Amino acid sequence: MTEKAKFALLLFYKFVDVPNAEQLAQEHLEYCKQLGIKGRILIADGGINGTLTGTIEQTEQYMQDLKQNPLFADTVFKIDPVEEHAFKKMHVRYKKELVTFRVDDRNLDPNVLTGGHLSPAEWHEYLQRDDVVVLDGRTGYEFDLGHFRNAIRPEVDSFREFPEWIRENMSDLKDKKILTYCTGGIRCEILSSWMIQEGFDEVYQLDGGIVTYGKDTEVQGRLFDGSCYVFDERISVPINHTDEAVIVGRCHHCEKPADRYINCELDSCHLQHIVCDECEAEHNGHCSTECADKTAAAAV
Repeated sequence: MTEKAKFALLLFYKFVDVPNAEQLAQEHLEYCKQLGIKGRILIADGGINGTLTGTIEQTEQYMQDLKQNPLFADTVFKIDPVEEHAFKKMHVRYKKELVTFRVDDRNLDPNVLTGGHLSPAEWHEYLQRDDVVVLDGRTGYEFDLGHFRNAIRPEVDSFREFPEWIRENMSDLKDKKILTYCTGGIRCEILSSWMIQEGFDEVYQLDGGIVTYGKDTEVQGRLFDGSCYVFDERISVPINHTDEAVIVGRCHHCEKPADRYINCELDSCHLQHIVCDECEAEHNGHCSTECADKTAAAAV
């Protein structure tokens, strides 16, 4: 944490059986509002998952208070210095599943069975091996902004689509070493658990996800190209802090290299798309001529 930072962003999750999770979610929302933090927290029967921002004092208080609950005493927090709030409001919601995967025939409990955790240094070493398959455990639009070199792009728009996609595209790779990764680690806890139960022999995951990898002072984000998509007002963050960093995103309009997502200016569209500075100005922040025309017509 730098001395100049006045705010911090916390990213965390914990798989644990939570009694009366729905009631806890309601109580936790009131607590967060009183504390003055902003963000999104999910509380489910199987744990907690959250991203939030606040002042240094507020976030330190939050971590201290959460760990006072025996259920969350060993929760690991990923901490980023930020200049201001990365969220506009505070949301705490109850969900049946901590990560929406919708596989009713499996007991996906990462505390019982999950892929082997690789440290950033181990992950960097494995990435350079010839006998591994690297699977991005995020959605296709996240991959398009940035990903590990030679990773497989999943043709999915939501996490729940992975089982069908893997069965259709990776069934012949069950004897391979599979490396999975996601933003903060939580999705790959579930994904790797399912893949092992599906019959994949050897499945590993990047411990702490992409954001932890980017903070490691030894690897410095090497072999990650582009930026990492994040689910807050920042939209993306840099990962590769070496001179090897490259831009892999392509502008929605002109296909030139670009690494920034924006929402379409038309309220009824709001399509999130990668755009370069020139095309953003030319199209006034719209994803298409049709949307730009609708905005212009509404202003008449």
